[in-house]
Amino acid sequence: MKQRQQKKFSRRLFEAILTGDARSTKALLRRGASPEKPNSDGSTPLYLASVQGETEVARLLLEAGASPDAESSGLGSEGTPLCAAACWGHTETVRQLLAHGADPNLREDHGTGKSPLEWADNGPHHGTAEALRAAGAQPTTYPAP
Repeated sequence: MKQRQQKKFSRRLFEAILTGDARSTKALLRRGASPEKPNSDGSTPLYLASVQGETEVARLLLEAGASPDAESSGLGSEGTPLCAAACWGHTETVRQLLAHGADPNLREDHGTGKSPLEWADNGPHHGTAEALRAAGAQPTTYPAP
């Protein structure tokens, strides 16, 4: 596929994700849009779908090969898809990510930030935290002072 056409598909894919358009997302992925290629800001498609709670769009991206643990580095959209979904209490999206192999204990910021469970507990998003615990998420233990 030509680079120009790939850029066009990528731009359209991000537009479809931002509007929650699963049908267009599916069509663009079939035509060759990359499910992992970040936009010019560094935001990944799966992160954007996850932070918005677009479960069906996230599923399509995962089935097309998006890594469930790939960290996004876009301005204002840094972190893992699972942390993004957990932060906003998008329980169904969390379940979809976990079903596709997302690590429930993976901390964002390359392992130095919050875990998905910390985000869910701080929400507070009890249903999301419960789904994470059921998948093996461990609470953070801090050393005694």
